[in-house]
Amino acid sequence: MLVRLTYASRATQGVKGGDIRDILAISRRNNVRFNITGVLCFSHDTFLQCLEGGRDLVNQTYNHILGDKRHDRATLLDYREISSRRYRQWAMAYVSSLDHNRDLFLKYAEGTEFDPYALSSETVDLFLAELLEKAVFIDGPPV
Repeated sequence: MLVRLTYASRATQGVKGGDIRDILAISRRNNVRFNITGVLCFSHDTFLQCLEGGRDLVNQTYNHILGDKRHDRATLLDYREISSRRYRQWAMAYVSSLDHNRDLFLKYAEGTEFDPYALSSETVDLFLAELLEKAVFIDGPPV
């Protein structure tokens, strides 16, 4: 059974572009091994990540993330069974709220900054679907 899990977390103090680059590299390597796909979004100090794959492996991956000291306030935003993968071409895509994607992130913001904690599960899913259509995906953050 395929599932899609979406969570938000805050980056702990001291997390820099190099740390995010490390997170992406390790995620991509492990996700290929476990047949997990998804996207990592980063806006200011907030992560929004979507993982897709087999239920047991996605759950194990999320539990591993919960123990990662670079994340704080991890909150499950959406969890659903899916019939097909949305991010099937990416072991872990990366998109930032900076520059070319700013308007898309602000479209889903209540205030002046994108806050995934304030979104309903349906709105998070709409945001992730629109990301796939309109966002500029990049390999990773500046170091």
